[in-house]
Amino acid sequence: MNLLIEPDQLEALLDESNVIIIDLCKAKQYKQAHIPGAHFINYADIVHIEKPVMGLLPDAEKFSTLISKLGIDKNTHVIVYDNEGGGCASRFIWTLHVFGHEKASLLNGGLFSWANEGHPLSNETPDKAEPGHYPLSNTGQYTVDSEYIQQHLNDKNTVLLDARSPAEFNGEKRFADKAGHIPGAVLFEWTDAMDRNNNLRLLPEGVIQQRLEQLGITKDKEVICYCQSHHRSAFSYLMLRHLGYENVKGYPGSWSDWGNRADTPVE
Repeated sequence: MNLLIEPDQLEALLDESNVIIIDLCKAKQYKQAHIPGAHFINYADIVHIEKPVMGLLPDAEKFSTLISKLGIDKNTHVIVYDNEGGGCASRFIWTLHVFGHEKASLLNGGLFSWANEGHPLSNETPDKAEPGHYPLSNTGQYTVDSEYIQQHLNDKNTVLLDARSPAEFNGEKRFADKAGHIPGAVLFEWTDAMDRNNNLRLLPEGVIQQRLEQLGITKDKEVICYCQSHHRSAFSYLMLRHLGYENVKGYPGSWSDWGNRADTPVE
């Protein structure tokens, strides 16, 4: 199952019965124009908040209900897109992975590549899917917490990828009690992997891989991705998985958790 799918490939799958397309744009955009047959999901429904901590994993029962209402089952190929470069869509795919559903792909470039390259758009809401029963639970894969990170801060086989802006990383912008970054983390802003001249698709694999290796983010290491809430860094997770990194994890809550705890060190 390819983690990335191109608009031409998706258009050929629009009538496939085992494919469900998920739209994670804003509701206003969805009403105006979306991919034909796409089902809208509100981003707020796929994350859990315990202020000040944002972007936690959703409750398993609620997430299972959401997925089942869409008619998704273990055989469904879920194709996801948004109109912000892939953050929301990647977060949904990462959540599916954590809950054990691996058959999911990100539309490369999202609504930008689809619309700008002449593919059909619709403003009609598709018929509600036949609800199923697809109980999911947190597998514990692809996810870590602050305790796990603290145990691996000095582990040469683990690298922390910070997907935030340089100003957040350097502590110039603060969105938690503490400013800065997790000790030893490496900055690779999530948008640095996007090709602004190619409808926000991922840059060519070789270009990204070279940059990652220069930063010491190599395939032999465990890579933990974080940002402010594991929204932007979910895109980093998907990027790495697409490149063939096998040991990649996300940190739900991310800096909104780490930066608001009393027991966490900061650089």
